[in-house]
Amino acid sequence: MLFAIVVGFTASGIVANAYRLLVKEPQSPSGKTAHIAVMVVAGPNVLFENAARSLRSKQCSMIAFWLAAAVSGYWSFVIGLFVLNISLVL
Repeated sequence: MLFAIVVGFTASGIVANAYRLLVKEPQSPSGKTAHIAVMVVAGPNVLFENAARSLRSKQCSMIAFWLAAAVSGYWSFVIGLFVLNISLVL
């Protein structure tokens, strides 16, 4: 289970950082649609990063941070299972 979470969070980080390097801000409707599609995979990394930033700046409580971390972990687990399944098929 932990391996699947780590695989999902790693895939999420790779997609999020690649997207940040390639696209600054989507302008067109198709760019916004692509942004939403990318955030499906990059979401756990972005969510955890925003929660950690908010906790450091005292804008959210510990409970809110751990709730975001739990959601990010579960989301990473689902992505990790998908990535592992694809890797076993190939």
